[in-house]
Amino acid sequence: MSGLSKGIERAEARLKWDPSPLGTPPSDLDLIAATYRVGAEHGDPAYLVAFGSRFSPDGTIWLNRDSTDGKGLGFDEVLTLDLSRLSSEYGRVVVGVAIQQSFGRLEFRTVANPAYQLVTGYTVLAEGDFASVGPATGATVAEFTRAASGAWEFRSLLVGYDADPDTFSRTMGHPPA
Repeated sequence: MSGLSKGIERAEARLKWDPSPLGTPPSDLDLIAATYRVGAEHGDPAYLVAFGSRFSPDGTIWLNRDSTDGKGLGFDEVLTLDLSRLSSEYGRVVVGVAIQQSFGRLEFRTVANPAYQLVTGYTVLAEGDFASVGPATGATVAEFTRAASGAWEFRSLLVGYDADPDTFSRTMGHPPA
């Protein structure tokens, strides 16, 4: 980035997976964005954006596509982050994926073809599958941090967690144990 770079102003997180085989319970994966205040970047999130709360309080992060079964065309879930408008009160945003456990334990390795992609405009920042975190029930996929200049920077962050969705969403910004 040059000295005049504004960094990443807007990004999109995308998630897809194939439907469960006929006669088996659906796989329900959820994109989650956790926002952290400056000075508490690795603590508890200030707020979450996910299926139960689709918009951030200030409207800068929103879940614009949600699926409970992976039957959508293309990406099943899409989360938009308008980082350029996010208050300077916040210094970090972590994007993760949680697997709902409503029908018994599901892990990434038991979900059909789960994959993620992060983009800014037409530029792919990161994309991949969850093979390296197969036994996990939740995973972080990306981290956006605000530099001293105010510009937002991106880092790919595929880390698996073994936790229910509520616990995962509260702890996904903590350093892994």
